[in-house]
Amino acid sequence: MNTPTEEQVQIVDRQNRLTGVAPRSLMRRLALTHRASFILVFNASGELFLQKRTETKDIYPGYWDVAAGGVVMAGESYEESAERELAEELGITDIPLTVLFDHYYEDPENRVWGRVFRCSHEGPFILQAEEVAYGRFIGIAEALRLSLSEPFTPDGVEILRRIAGSEY
Repeated sequence: MNTPTEEQVQIVDRQNRLTGVAPRSLMRRLALTHRASFILVFNASGELFLQKRTETKDIYPGYWDVAAGGVVMAGESYEESAERELAEELGITDIPLTVLFDHYYEDPENRVWGRVFRCSHEGPFILQAEEVAYGRFIGIAEALRLSLSEPFTPDGVEILRRIAGSEY
């Protein structure tokens, strides 16, 4: 059931070409391919801010997440989405974002074209209570080890693996 205020998200094809707009609930229910922004937040020591998702999230509830971010809304660019999500989830505004790469992820419940950004921030953060239960800074190698024993967003693990050997 859709409400008039339900978020409208960009729907794309496997080549990341815009094909339309759909309510978020329909996108989730049908696992439609959509766009999302992923913002990796590093401190001066090169550690990544790892977030524990709330149990009420519509996908991967209670999992560890390597990035702030979320779905790109209708009419929004990846960059606009990244700035909005960073402000909403962590309270970070007016900070330079660097594009790292575009990334496609697919599983039976989630098909997403994501643009991965990075930024530097030491905290403290203002966590969005509906989305982020808590978080902490952690090294990339330690996060990858932790992902073997605790639930992590699978798209986030792919991103971690991709940056593990790079100059992020």
